[in-house]
Amino acid sequence: MSKTVVILGAGPAALSAGLELNEKGFKTVLIEREDRIGGISKTIQYKGYRFDVGGHRFFTKSKEVNKLWKDTLGKDFVTTPRLSRIYYNRKFFMYPVEVKDTLSKAGVWTSITCVASYIKYKIFPIKPEKSFEDWVSNRFGRKLFNMFFKSYTEKVWGISTKKLSAEWATQRIKNLSMWEAIKNAIFKPKDKVTSLIDEFHYPKYGPGMMYEKMAELLKKSGTKIMLSANVLSFKKKGNRIEEVIIEKNGQKQSIKGDYFISTIPLPDTIRFITPKIKELQNINKDLKFRDFLSVNLILKKSELFPDTWIYVHDPSVKMGRIQNYKNWSRFMSADNNHTPIGCEYFCNQGDSLWNTDDKKLIALATAELEKIGLAKKEDVTDGLVYRMRDAYPVYMGEYHKAISKARKVIESIANLEVAGRGGMFRYNNMDHSILAGLFAARKIAGESYDPWDVNEEDDYHETIKSDKK
Repeated sequence: MSKTVVILGAGPAALSAGLELNEKGFKTVLIEREDRIGGISKTIQYKGYRFDVGGHRFFTKSKEVNKLWKDTLGKDFVTTPRLSRIYYNRKFFMYPVEVKDTLSKAGVWTSITCVASYIKYKIFPIKPEKSFEDWVSNRFGRKLFNMFFKSYTEKVWGISTKKLSAEWATQRIKNLSMWEAIKNAIFKPKDKVTSLIDEFHYPKYGPGMMYEKMAELLKKSGTKIMLSANVLSFKKKGNRIEEVIIEKNGQKQSIKGDYFISTIPLPDTIRFITPKIKELQNINKDLKFRDFLSVNLILKKSELFPDTWIYVHDPSVKMGRIQNYKNWSRFMSADNNHTPIGCEYFCNQGDSLWNTDDKKLIALATAELEKIGLAKKEDVTDGLVYRMRDAYPVYMGEYHKAISKARKVIESIANLEVAGRGGMFRYNNMDHSILAGLFAARKIAGESYDPWDVNEEDDYHETIKSDKK
């Protein structure tokens, strides 16, 4: 008889794991706390307009993930040219940083201080590099760090850049430095790292289109997907989980399985395994997530600005980033005379921003757009707010030690694997989350794969070493 695998979550990692397991003859059940699938990669539909929960490029060095994407959607991809800029001091600077553009817009004195600061940190670098601030200053100088990295990064994480680990920089902005910017400007290399690509693929109706299609394929092969279902606890026998207790529509249910894959936040998984162990508190206090909300607006403008997204490095506004979804794909807009955009704010569950009324958030985003000169109040015709919990794992404090301890707890359970950004507390992109889901499924099937091998290297934006262990 077929074995049953219960998968917690319904984002990219969970969906890819389900597809892989179904192909290998397993039965699968997916349990998702949100009312729709896709995790942080979902697409929100509103009056015919579509909005991402943040923007999601479909770019990968993994042939296996690329094949999965193409097999799933076929020709339903568009090729999107990338244009992203930094808004700073009422000017727009290219990102990734372009030396000529930056120096020409910064002015003579600022340009001189930028160059001097860069030279200073090349001669006298900070050693050892412990923080994000150290890492960026060593590669760009403190002046450019303060201009183009400090404000936005502190909005995203809600902490000082002195407290954010340098590891986040080594994974997310690897190979970006003043010298690399100069080389790219002069030599224009053919093989660019992920952060420097000029165009990318994107589903015509947003990333949710990909994961909704995956969900359809799962359902056709017999998978049960339970939405708006909260996991409450695990029931164990010895070193194995036998069932999960969930709550759906106010009713508790028991879901039994032979194996389990968790893509829900790692602290929750640990809590369900060891709810009474004192060590649990020491693990979870260092595994914190940053939450996110998007104020999605519809503007009566056929063209708003040319960028796919803009980083807002202005401490006078709370907004962190702006997505122009019509520039990701024209199919995201129900009317060519209107433009859907997403104004992104980073927060924590329960703080004043998270708890602000939706109408007030729409008014805030509208006012901030006007303040930085991107739109006028009368341009905004409608809007909605979407809140996303546990969006970004925060690399600070003793998180490395906490993950190591959490892994030991996970490994003590014989029939449990974890995968995905939240499930592994690892700042994965979609492709790495998908690979982790595939690896977790194959490990359950008895193959020599380990989801923890995915994105293990610091060199995040370079070629993945191998799809197979």
